[in-house]
This record gives sequence, C-alpha cells and structure tokens, in this order.
Amino acid sequence: MTSQTPIWIYDTTLRDGSQREGLSLSIEDKLRIARQLDQLGIPFIEGGWPGANPKDVQFFWRLKEEPLTQAEIVAFCSTRRPHKTAADDPMLQAILAAGTHWVTIFGKSWDLHVTEGLGTTLDENLAMIRDTIEYLRSQGRRVIYDAEHWFDGYKNNPDYALKTLKTAMDAGAEWLVFCDTNGGTLPHEIGQIVRDVIERLELNPENQGRAGFEPTLSPTTEPDETRHGACASLHSPRLGIHTHNDSDTAVANALMSVVEGVCMVQGTMNGYGERCGNANLCSLIPNLQLKLGYHCMQEEQLATLTQVSRSISEIVNLAPDDHAAFVGRSAFAHKGGIHVSAVERNPLTYEHIPPQQVGNQRRIVISDQSGLSNVLAKAKSFGHELHKQDAACRQILGRLKELENEGYQFEAAEASFDLLMRDALGQKQQHFELKGFQVHSDMLQGIDTPYSNAMATIKVTVNGEDILEVAEGNGPVSALDAALRKALVRFYPEIGTFYLTDYKVRILDGAAGTSAKTRVLVESSNGKQRWTTVGVSANILEASYQAVVEGIEYGLLLQSAVKTAVEQNV
Repeated sequence: MTSQTPIWIYDTTLRDGSQREGLSLSIEDKLRIARQLDQLGIPFIEGGWPGANPKDVQFFWRLKEEPLTQAEIVAFCSTRRPHKTAADDPMLQAILAAGTHWVTIFGKSWDLHVTEGLGTTLDENLAMIRDTIEYLRSQGRRVIYDAEHWFDGYKNNPDYALKTLKTAMDAGAEWLVFCDTNGGTLPHEIGQIVRDVIERLELNPENQGRAGFEPTLSPTTEPDETRHGACASLHSPRLGIHTHNDSDTAVANALMSVVEGVCMVQGTMNGYGERCGNANLCSLIPNLQLKLGYHCMQEEQLATLTQVSRSISEIVNLAPDDHAAFVGRSAFAHKGGIHVSAVERNPLTYEHIPPQQVGNQRRIVISDQSGLSNVLAKAKSFGHELHKQDAACRQILGRLKELENEGYQFEAAEASFDLLMRDALGQKQQHFELKGFQVHSDMLQGIDTPYSNAMATIKVTVNGEDILEVAEGNGPVSALDAALRKALVRFYPEIGTFYLTDYKVRILDGAAGTSAKTRVLVESSNGKQRWTTVGVSANILEASYQAVVEGIEYGLLLQSAVKTAVEQNV
C-alpha cells in the first residue's frame, strides 16, 4: 500500500476493552462511549455480543432508536455450536435481532483449540465457519471474520489454519482478521506470516486499500451500496489485524501488519482489554496517519483524540495514564532546563510531532532541576508575562527550590505553582482566612466489621465575618473537606460544583517512623477541568488541609476567569 491509503479503524472498547479487570460499563456508559467514537470518526464500533447478556441486547435496541451519525455498529458472536445448524442456533437469532448491517464472527484457527477447546473435529470446525457465515449472508448481513489464535494456529499447523481462512472467504466473509489472541507473537513473526498468507491465498496487497472511500458519509447513503466496506469484493476479501499486548508489542505488531498489506486495524481506546490489554488506538491512529502517511480520519477529528481518550477514562472511572504516548499529560512535558530552553527555540529539538495534531499541549514541568527558562515558559503558559530581568522571576525560582527542598513537588501540582507565582506577583486573592480547626475520629469495633467515623470543626473568616461549621466524614480528611466547603459555599456557591478526584499521600522520610514528614497531592475537578495541589507537613491533617485549601482557591480562580471572559464577550 502507498502513502495516503485509507485504513479502517475498528474499535472494540465496548466488548474486548470491557474485559479489563476492574472495568465495568453500564448501558449509559456504553452509549456515551459509542457517541464519542462516532464523533471521532471511527468507521466500525463493536458494540458487544447480543444475547450473551441483557445489557448488550438493550444497548443495540437503544442505538436503533437513536442511531450513530457515521459509524457502523457491529454485533459480535462466535460460529455456531458443533453439530447444529446455524439457522437453528438461538445464539445467531439474537445476533440477527440486533439489527446491525455488519456482524463479526470469530472462529477457531488453531487445531489445538478445535480438539481441546471445542471438543470437535477439524472438519466440523470448518463446517461451523462455513455454515455460520453463509447463513448470516443469506439473512442480508455483511461479515467480518476474526480468525482467533491465528498466529499460534499458523505456527502450529499452517495448512489447517489457511483452510479456515479459505473457508471463511469462500462462504462470503468480506474481511479476514488475523488475531494474536494470546499476545505472544513478535513483530518480525507477524510480518512474515502476513506476507505468507497474502502469497498463499493469492491476494494482491495493492488491492487492500479503500479506493474511493469517503471517511465521512452522508446519512442518506444506502448501507448496502456504499457504506463501509462497499469497495470490498466477496471474491477478494480484505485483511485486518487484532493484537493483544501480552508481550508489550501490540501496537508494533499492528503497524507491521499494515506495512505488509493489512487495511483494517482493530484495537481499543487507551489500550483497555483483558490481561495486559489490546492494541492502543490512541497510539495506533497517530502513528498510522502522522508517521506512516495512511489516512484514518480527518485532521480535525484527529485533533480531538486526546480529549476523547481522557473523556473515556472518566466514563470508565479509570485514571488517565499521564505517561501514555501522544495523549498522556506528560507526553509533551519538558523538565530539564536545557531541554526547555531548546524546545522554546525550536520544538523539533525534543518533540516528535506538534502536540496540537492530536489535541495535546506542551507542558513545562517545574521542579528543583528548573532554571529560569522553565519558570519563564511556565509563567507564560499561565498567562504571566515575565522576563529574566524581573525580580519576581528569581524570587519564584528561589521559593520553588526552597519548597521542593522541604518536600513539595510542583511538577505534579501545577495549580499550586500557579498560586505561588501569583503570590510573588501580588496577584493572589485571599478568599478566606483560617482561624483554626479540630478533627475528632472514632474507631469502633462492630460485630462484623470495624466502623470508623470522623467529625471536623472549622473556623474561618470570610469578608470580615467569622464562620464556625462542623461536618462528618468517613475519615478525618473527608470530614475536614466537608466542613470547609460547608463554611464557604454560602459566600462562593460555585464550590458546590467542586469535588476531589484523587488523593495521594507519600511518606518523605520513612526512617522517622510515625514522625515522618508527609506530602499530600489532591486532584480536584469542577466537571470540566482538573487541577492538582500539594501540601507538606509532619502532620498529615495539616498537609491535607494545605492541599485541599489550595484546591478550592484555584477552583475559585478558574471560575473567576470564566466569568471575566463571559463578561468581556457580552
């Protein structure tokens, strides 16, 4: 294939991705993710296995009522059971009831799985593949055939593995997808096996592209004529790849397959999946489009990749991977002073792509390794214009190094650093003043499980008025946070939208035992933005209070900036 050849992206986050340990999706979660992927421009979205559970049945029905705008939703299922007919298999009736144009069927490629897993004969497995695909084709469905355990099967018995593919092809499958189900195959093996298959099945890799394909189709397009896959002939199926990450090579394996002639890539957002995960589409898509020159989606859609990645992280309730390639918060972060100075002059010195191409942004990290270049660049990112000659610039740098020597960590708490800069510049607003607080914690041993409860009393001054409040929580920090919010919300109602999204405690000098100094990082959110603040003290409650207070102060600062922008535009 040549540069600019379109590549079909097939997302299986809603099915394969949801098999990740600790990840569970409601129907509403699945619908929200599907619509995000639809807007991103993903052509195929695998919705689940209808009939396997009531949730997936309802999901497909909901999408019938409110269809996606451009993506094809795909139902997933296995081949029929041994020694039955496809027409009589209730499992396939549930697939037809889902009402999708496309169905993905997986079948066994590895003779070991046929005889040991299915407990049937090799010939019966071929009959199961043929009967299932022919039946679905007779019912007007278009078929993607996932060759499960393909690479293991091919390495163990290549002739039989090829028979399964040939059977699927002759039965009417429009796509043949090689699955590295165990995730144990390495890139050089992937490339060689894909080449072998193309040669032995007499497929032309130059015909694997999607000539004439328009990534964004009109809603009035007839599905049976020109929707996804219309350029595929039943006599010349196209090839796909589905890789797992057990050897940490899923992305590399998928890229190698595309280079060798595959034109569909299956994967999940953020690499979610069973065991070690699936091929990460957040890495695959920009590598394919920006590095290899293939076409996966429109440029403006690619520029939303970071936002979609993080939004899906929120929906599945898993913290985003800050160090993920392309979309991670640290993907374009620069810490060393020499690096910062160079990247300010020319980003190519330390950035492999412009971060805005994937919707990310450059970050200058502040730490005790920072020089004036870091401080100037960081100040600029927060809207503070400073120069090396400014006294405030050296004051900020000196205070930074002093605090980090005490145990503060600003590279992970940028909101606290912004407040530090504003304080040095005389721009920090004091919304309230703490007079004192007390925390009382109970630990009661119940009959079945221990019961803990905490109560905090806090006194603050707001606009000259003393406020005394008390609140309970399931722990001392929770109670303290609740009491502070209760005291302030009457004066600052927007605090009601703030909430804690993460709380981390680090012991800085473990040798000191229970007298050790602790560092607390608190991540807060208003539902649209996230920010992190830090506190350090030998008293964990004081460190927590510092971080919580700065989190509220910074949230109020963000809300104030929004109000100012709105007023200026009126």
